[in-house]
Amino acid sequence: MSWESIASALADYGLVDWNYLRSPVVLIQLGVIAVLFLLAWMASRRAEPRLLKWVDGLDLSGMPLVRRLVTEFSSRLELLFFVVLLAVAYLITAATNWPPEALPADVLPSATAAAEAASRVEGSDLFYYAMVLAAAWLAINVVSHLSRSRTIGLAFALIAWAYVAAVVLGVADVATEILDAGFNIGTFRLSLLSVLQVVFLLGGLLWLSAAVGNFLDRRIQNIEDITPSLRVLIGKILRIALIVIAATIALSGMGIDLTALTIFSGAVGVGIGFGLQKVVSNFISGIIILMDHSIKPGDTVTLGETFGWIRELRARFVSVITRDGREFLIPNEDFITTEVVNWSFSDQYVRLDVLFGVAYDSDPHEVERIAIEAASSVERVEDRPPPPGSKQPRPPVCWLIGFGESSLEFKLRFWISDPQEGTTNIRGKVLLAVWDAFKANGIRIPYPHREIIMRSRVPGHPEEDPA
Repeated sequence: MSWESIASALADYGLVDWNYLRSPVVLIQLGVIAVLFLLAWMASRRAEPRLLKWVDGLDLSGMPLVRRLVTEFSSRLELLFFVVLLAVAYLITAATNWPPEALPADVLPSATAAAEAASRVEGSDLFYYAMVLAAAWLAINVVSHLSRSRTIGLAFALIAWAYVAAVVLGVADVATEILDAGFNIGTFRLSLLSVLQVVFLLGGLLWLSAAVGNFLDRRIQNIEDITPSLRVLIGKILRIALIVIAATIALSGMGIDLTALTIFSGAVGVGIGFGLQKVVSNFISGIIILMDHSIKPGDTVTLGETFGWIRELRARFVSVITRDGREFLIPNEDFITTEVVNWSFSDQYVRLDVLFGVAYDSDPHEVERIAIEAASSVERVEDRPPPPGSKQPRPPVCWLIGFGESSLEFKLRFWISDPQEGTTNIRGKVLLAVWDAFKANGIRIPYPHREIIMRSRVPGHPEEDPA
């Protein structure tokens, strides 16, 4: 179709719309449709709160998709009521045969596709078309809201409804010819229709691949026989593979020769070598981390001044949450090139030490016993003896490690199994428990002693003979 024929067709449709809307029969039907929509809106305002309350009371915890669909329909009651009222109006007008005839001939321009399409709108067909289009918009709108991206959902809803409207009104062929106006690039025809087809097909396949990837990833995360890091690696590989397959199918399905993309391989290689070297380095480092199991989600790590536990492993960075709630996004490369302390690499158990001193008049045997009992009374401290042949941690121990200037020096050693809950706080609780126990048993923690010798003569005192 040439550009002149497109302009002529649009002009014809503009004339049809104007002449069609001037018909008294059509104006009456449009007025009835407007009144029906107003009634549907008023009814939905009263029924929607009660229906949503009823939906909230349903036990759909095991069916999240069904619950979401029911909620979406419940929040669009005006469209649902509108479709029902249009269906009733269509049945009544069809049964009474009102209006009895089609549009008059002088309303339609002659010998055009527009005239042929509009001539099929007879009698109660206007209610029928309004009912079908409203029902299509209701279904498409509900489905589009299942997408997390509002922009993608809105674009899908508009394109899908426009296609359904064109098919229902019988103008799909003319619309296709109009949108297909363009030019050829080799074997590929570039037009608005081809662009919309590529975007729609590619977007749909990418959304489907993401949904399937998320479903498979959730199933993989529930397999207990696979290590957490290997689960993350398998999930990422599956998602990337599904996205590549979806893009390949979409481009091939639209007739795009994929071999033509090989000419860009050299430029891509140069870009990776210079501008994207850090990105590629972090990506490769992330794969190495997942393969060697050096860190995994849930591990407690120390990297430089950062102490926290790993929340998630990404393709470019590792998410580490600290005790104060801050989330650090540390590049994967740092976990390969710098020293990392993994507090839970082989297991979750961590040994901690606290130092203290007591007065010299205290019994060291009694001090050790009381300190061990005090540490064992703290909730997070492991106090059970290990089974035979096991490498599990031992109960708290206390040792005399030196004779200080003014006190006996002791080291209290204990184990915990939840370092992600913090180490400074548990040390503080143990020291408080030791303080309370010592105070209850009369054991003193001495102050430092200093002896001061006065070399100068003190006024009012006779000077002593240095001999």
